[in-house]
Amino acid sequence: MATGRLGVGETLGALNAALGPGDPVWFKETHARHLRVRDFLAPRRALQARFGEGQVPQRVLHTLTGLQGPGVAPVLRCAQTPAGLLLQLRRPAVFERVLCDVASYATPDKWASPGLRILLHCPALRRSSGALTLSQLRVVLVADHLARALRSEGACVCLVPAVQDPHMSTFLQKLRVDWPTASERVSAETLRSLLFAKFTSAQDQETLPPGVLGRLGLKELVQEHGCRAGYDPNVDKCLVTEDLLSVLAELQEAVRHWPESNYPGLVRAPNFDVHSCMVVHVVSCEEEFQQQKLDLLWWKLDGQAPRRQKHLVCGPVKAALAPGTLTAAEYYELRHAQVCKASALKHGGSLTQDPEWTEILEVLTVATIKFEMLSTAPQGQLLLTESSISTKGTKSGIFVMYNCARLATLFEGYKCNMEKGLYPTFPSVESLDFSLLQDEVCKFLVQLSMDFSSYYNRVHVLGEPRPHLFGQMFARLQLLRAVREVLHAGLAMLGLPPLNHI
Repeated sequence: MATGRLGVGETLGALNAALGPGDPVWFKETHARHLRVRDFLAPRRALQARFGEGQVPQRVLHTLTGLQGPGVAPVLRCAQTPAGLLLQLRRPAVFERVLCDVASYATPDKWASPGLRILLHCPALRRSSGALTLSQLRVVLVADHLARALRSEGACVCLVPAVQDPHMSTFLQKLRVDWPTASERVSAETLRSLLFAKFTSAQDQETLPPGVLGRLGLKELVQEHGCRAGYDPNVDKCLVTEDLLSVLAELQEAVRHWPESNYPGLVRAPNFDVHSCMVVHVVSCEEEFQQQKLDLLWWKLDGQAPRRQKHLVCGPVKAALAPGTLTAAEYYELRHAQVCKASALKHGGSLTQDPEWTEILEVLTVATIKFEMLSTAPQGQLLLTESSISTKGTKSGIFVMYNCARLATLFEGYKCNMEKGLYPTFPSVESLDFSLLQDEVCKFLVQLSMDFSSYYNRVHVLGEPRPHLFGQMFARLQLLRAVREVLHAGLAMLGLPPLNHI
């Protein structure tokens, strides 16, 4: 059997290269009805632009049928149809390659440059938990998810600020957000000295508002560096306060004294260049302008400030589910009450009084919130509706968690029946007949859960204990093992634990 990880990108690249020079024309089929006969399609109109009448030469068809290469999926057939050029994979061979090495597909590839340092800054976490808005909650969840994604790719991520408010720390733990804490601020004395060195005698005599240490012009920095990087050309004067210097001091400390203790494999070179560190500020659209000022002020005061500073600006969150302004804490309590009600309707009784259900209901609540907050691209506006939470909906976090528990129940059922002697022990994966599987494997958590739910309701996985049915049963169980592993890996990226029962 051929080895190596198969990839959609690698297969698409090989398919387009086989057609010769020109723009890419192939795409991966995703429609359930079309997947019955094809896995990839080159549309007829795209082929007409490439081959005149759209008739693909036989030599090209022959090349496509025998396509090989690293990461390229094995091809069964390639045929010209009215829709275009269709290509069908040898699915049993694909299933065997994937399902015999599920872990490599569930684990992201590491970057070619391990040790990349990224300082992830989330200004919203300097607020108290009671004052956190819905837009800022979205920013926090995006920052936490981005940190997990970057670390899974091999990057070294430092999180700023360290949370000082104990109530905020408790709220983050409830949300399954992993963020550092600190008991006191970093000293800003060095930056204060740099600030006063920038003032002229005329500025020293200038009347300043209470609490303001000084006023600095940033216009020249916008013209030199900022315009190319997308900074607002209207940024001009900056009123410097103690709070602003404290923020800069913490960023400066994090960059210059990277917490290597958190990364045992990270070696700090003696000539470490702070400019090799990238700073990513995750902010709401309301905070973007002030954050641009902070970046420029950092450059103004500190010649060692990193030049690579990026902004991930999250769009606003509007709530149509409650009158007035809803805080992040109130939103959590609202969703928690809805999850409790939906679960009680399904299982009966008052589940909130049952200690065994306390953590399950909390996990379901966090899953509901994270899927709702992260389901829209961060830059777009997000509207939270009054839609009731249901255990039967197919596009929510609670649906994903229920299917996670359903998988756990399925494998527990197999284990119990095996211990009773009804089923034999699971054979080696290499001995399974994957030609018995006819369905595709999917990528995204909600889509994966929907397909698993459909498959589970349509196919009797744990069949009767008859020897002639065991081959099919084990092939299906191995498929669902893969589904479970991908599902668990995806939930881990969201900081959510898998549920074993609901």
